[in-house]
Amino acid sequence: MEISGVIINLLPQQSGQGKNGTWKKQEFILETPGQYPKKVCLHLWGEKVDESKLSVGDKVTASINIESREYNGRWYTDVRAWKIQKESGGKSGEDVPPPTEDNFVPDSSGTDDLPF
Repeated sequence: MEISGVIINLLPQQSGQGKNGTWKKQEFILETPGQYPKKVCLHLWGEKVDESKLSVGDKVTASINIESREYNGRWYTDVRAWKIQKESGGKSGEDVPPPTEDNFVPDSSGTDDLPF
């Protein structure tokens, strides 16, 4: 599944020691666009925390897994992001419009290679 939105809050990073070694977790709040925006708490685990380098205001698309588990008669739901794609926001060359006639500069060398 995928979910897109803007990061509106980064919660404090958590870490600890488990039976398999050190672990770390980063939770963040994503607000979806639309007439009725929703806020969703997602989390990243392990090396994904360092790879993503998230900050408040980033527009992202997150690939997620949703899982619920039972503990002492209560159910808990996790929304784990396993891939984060940041939107470029117009900074890359992909968002540059093609040239128009207004900014076209013809070759002024005087030689024309066209046969007609």
